[in-house]
Amino acid sequence: MRKVPFSVQILLGLVLGVALGFLARANDLSWLTSTLDTVGGLFVQLLKLAVPPLVFTAIVVSVVSLRGVANAARLALKTLLWFGITALVAVSVGIGLGLLTNPGRGVTLDVAGAAAPKKTGSWTDFLTGIVPTNPVGAFVEGNVLQIVFLALVVGAAALLVGEKAEPFVALNRSLLEIVQKALWWVIRLAPIGTLGLIGNAIASYGWDLLAPLAKFTTAVYVGCAIVLLVVYPVVLLAAGRLNPVRFYAGAWPAIELAFVSRSSVGTMPVTQRAVERLGVPREYASFAVPFGATTKMDGCAAIYPALAAIFVAQVFGIHLGVTDYLLIAFVSVVGSAATAGLTGAIVMLTLTLSTLGLPLAGAGLLLAIDPILDMIRTATNVAGQALVPTVVAAREGTLDRTAYDAAGRRELIDPAPAEEPAATRQDGLTPVPA
Repeated sequence: MRKVPFSVQILLGLVLGVALGFLARANDLSWLTSTLDTVGGLFVQLLKLAVPPLVFTAIVVSVVSLRGVANAARLALKTLLWFGITALVAVSVGIGLGLLTNPGRGVTLDVAGAAAPKKTGSWTDFLTGIVPTNPVGAFVEGNVLQIVFLALVVGAAALLVGEKAEPFVALNRSLLEIVQKALWWVIRLAPIGTLGLIGNAIASYGWDLLAPLAKFTTAVYVGCAIVLLVVYPVVLLAAGRLNPVRFYAGAWPAIELAFVSRSSVGTMPVTQRAVERLGVPREYASFAVPFGATTKMDGCAAIYPALAAIFVAQVFGIHLGVTDYLLIAFVSVVGSAATAGLTGAIVMLTLTLSTLGLPLAGAGLLLAIDPILDMIRTATNVAGQALVPTVVAAREGTLDRTAYDAAGRRELIDPAPAEEPAATRQDGLTPVPA
């Protein structure tokens, strides 16, 4: 199988998963559905297992690595600025599509039976939840937002301490390498995980469940497609003078893995490798990608909550005015860190609903199809996380355009063979360690 390109392996897992899912649903094979659920669940669980140490060490190392980057503060500010610009455009697409399609109008659902999800978000919870009461508890509970806060503080402190902190930084670099190596083993299982995740989705969600929400589901996929195929290419052409086809050729392995894994953080090593192969300097990529994997969420935090808020308002018969749409945009741009790179966007949705004063029970109406929506949302997230560092590097004049033009010609999942010297590589790129 190692001779088969990884993307082909993913595609084979996808096709086989769809076939097994239809087989399980058509013949009511509960044992097959349960097996597919277990296989897919184990894959996601393995990804989540690596999240706390990966996020902490990656951000600590990335913050410290800014010491060796010229104009680091300007790069960081420009990265944040482009995060905000693209998020604002994405949420505008979501609002515009919601007003055009009216996804909740005419939908008949059991509103009385809808309940608010157990995990909800509010501005108070979001702000107070950033700072952990117990550092160990943040890791035990897997609270990514709190881990990000701790890592930023520790990384900044290590950066200011300087040489005396080097042993600690070296330890984090070693831990990061170890975690990434283990995570690459998990990523190699993605074709099997794809089979289980897609198969279980097909077996579990039939048309009888999707029919009332078909318009909303279609709107989410169309909105993400507009951002992926229209907005991002325009940004690449206008802001970076870059060929969008080359970008997607280089970023595709990360986007593909994000679609099936539904985890931006779990996809982060592939995203960083893709960004580096696109010609972004490693020192900058090692900061921008981990930061983006936990805060840059155009799918989960912009398109989806905008459409979902309009859907919930229409189902409950609540009118939204111009101020409400401005609030949706504000929440999407400022509060996207609430999603924290994990599967699902319930916290971000409930944060948006609570800000608008909409019933939180409306989120419960969408929980059933959330895994179906989360695939395209996460793929959009990861594409944006790769886009911004590439555009910023291009505008700063630090992007290796030769490497960018050669992107996509090599397999990203497998490192370069050990016997192949860097000087003889056909694409002229420095091998990226696994």
